Amino acid sequence: MTTHDITDWFYQYNKDIYHFLIYYTASGDVEDLVQEVFIRAITAMDTFKEDSSPKTWLISIARHVAIDANRKKKRTRLKEMLTIDNVSEPKDDTTPEQILQLNEKHKRLYQAIQSLKKNYRDVIILRGVKELTVTETATVLNWNENKVRVTFHRALHALQKEKERFLDEE
Repeated sequence: MTTHDITDWFYQYNKDIYHFLIYYTASGDVEDLVQEVFIRAITAMDTFKEDSSPKTWLISIARHVAIDANRKKKRTRLKEMLTIDNVSEPKDDTTPEQILQLNEKHKRLYQAIQSLKKNYRDVIILRGVKELTVTETATVLNWNENKVRVTFHRALHALQKEKERFLDEE
């Protein structure tokens, strides 16, 4: 198989891949993902076994690309949720009221994290704040990796509920 084959497949199947990704991601902004599918196809040409059709192989790649994009989006949302703006060096246009609001957000997030049970707090701090990998977190906590994943998932839900509770109290 050559890159010429991938080029031909692009012209044949790009619309199918595009539509698959729209439905799979529930987003209309998938052009970059389509491009990523064909980049991965080029780099994995030698793994294509002709026991399936090129379209099926490309859709399989598209599915993995969409899953990876979703994971990245979740990590970004998590970082945004856990990010505490640096107020030690306020920008020139930051007002005292804005600095006070940032300090209040920081305080509420800290309170929400502290209100979680110990296992949840530990995994949130290690995975979410310190950005350790699942393996690193498992080593630190002396847990298996599956326990880290499950506890982290549950801890995120609990943290979201706590944040909402603190927002309702305002």
